[in-house]
Amino acid sequence: MDLDLRLVRYFVAVADELHFGRAAAKLYISQPALSKQIRRLEEQVGAQLLVRDTRHVTLTARGQQFLAEARRLLAIARTMQQPARANTVRMAHVFELDTSREVADAYAARFPDVALTEHALDSATQLEALLQYRLDVAILRITPRMLVEHPAGWEHRLLRLEPLVLVGGDADGKSGPGTASLHDGPLDVFGDPPESGSYNAHGDFLSAAERDLGLELRWLGTPGAFSHCLARVTRSAGRNRFLEFHSYASRYAEHGFALRWPREAQPYYPWSLAWRSEPPTSALAEFLRVARAESAGQGWLHPAPAAAGPPWLPPDDPVRREDGFAGGR
Repeated sequence: MDLDLRLVRYFVAVADELHFGRAAAKLYISQPALSKQIRRLEEQVGAQLLVRDTRHVTLTARGQQFLAEARRLLAIARTMQQPARANTVRMAHVFELDTSREVADAYAARFPDVALTEHALDSATQLEALLQYRLDVAILRITPRMLVEHPAGWEHRLLRLEPLVLVGGDADGKSGPGTASLHDGPLDVFGDPPESGSYNAHGDFLSAAERDLGLELRWLGTPGAFSHCLARVTRSAGRNRFLEFHSYASRYAEHGFALRWPREAQPYYPWSLAWRSEPPTSALAEFLRVARAESAGQGWLHPAPAAAGPPWLPPDDPVRREDGFAGGR
């Protein structure tokens, strides 16, 4: 019997949600109908893919293997239906952080005739869009979970180690005005905590810093645009201290807020290039070359000259195994 791609799509939706009701709503079908279709799929493949009871849905070992195969199969089907356009590059930005924008600016300046289509997506959504052929390239933070859930079908390379610095607060008088301690009271962070339901790659990074560096973090949610973040920082009247991307911190400094480098450790947020494991179009190949050249020209993989503390990355961060990352805690 031929494998029904519609049933494969249903299975992936259930595997993503681990909940038949949510998956059914996502697919616009009834829950009993979805359960029936999943049983049909299991009959076709000759193995149980899901374990379900009244409260939980989990993948069997065969289901986990089938999920990886199913994602690749659906990706192939999509690309057969929508072949890549040779003179187009589709990419995305994470909010208003400047890494992807600077790469896009450099590429557009060098290849003005290529159609560069840009979107705003967080890291996990970028990877999903990449594997679903809705993006050609991603600039994102890679997490261990991404590698477990998507073990094949894509390549990645470290592009930038962006420092996080301290914004606001009063000088502590213990050293020069350019540095401050990570441990002089709580640090405000623009991120969604694990229990929020919108926890993402950024939140995962902050949680690792909280645990490994012993930080006291106050999670403020994710306002999105820089203007909203600036309004929150302004309302603090300089009393609160924020742990922020250097991309944003330098803009806060333009509004009169102090920018200081952490003394005990220097957190670096790793941005990576990601693309599918297939021959790239000429436009995409040039984009990857421009991005790497931009990284080398701006010294994005070297420690920040003003950094005071030793470099830090989460202990389990995948980029620790890459050639572009040298040392650190």
